[in-house]
Amino acid sequence: MTEVETSRSIVVYIDADACPVKDETYRVAGRYGLHVYVVANSFLALPREPWIERVVVSDGFDAADDWIAERARPGAIVVTADVPLASRCVKAGAEVLAPTGKPFSESGIGMALATRNLMQDLREAGAITGGPKPFSARDRSAFLGALDRTVMRLKRGGFG
Repeated sequence: MTEVETSRSIVVYIDADACPVKDETYRVAGRYGLHVYVVANSFLALPREPWIERVVVSDGFDAADDWIAERARPGAIVVTADVPLASRCVKAGAEVLAPTGKPFSESGIGMALATRNLMQDLREAGAITGGPKPFSARDRSAFLGALDRTVMRLKRGGFG
């Protein structure tokens, strides 16, 4: 934890390599004065703001996921489409949002993991050859609303 953070600070971690909502996250975080960590295993260009911090991890398998999961805690918001990472962070007490705005929760993470594993098995068997549907303006809007609601809920819960 940096000197600007406390255990009651709201902080945002972005699993950034393929994240389509970085700009939206910056917009909401800027409005609320939140610190954002953009975590990737390669250099990414970021806005020059003191509250946005680039974290470049090694190319090791799941290095970015491990970095984020080690810091996930109540009061943290994690932005990721990675279901295993979401599971780890939910178990640590963090709020986790997919780029579509879908929240991952303790009650639903088991089903999300099972669905992910089934789809992976089907793809490997050649039964499914297409990828996910394209990211839409509706997804972007849903994410903005979900992130804003999550920040407000955490603030009402005593985080700031």
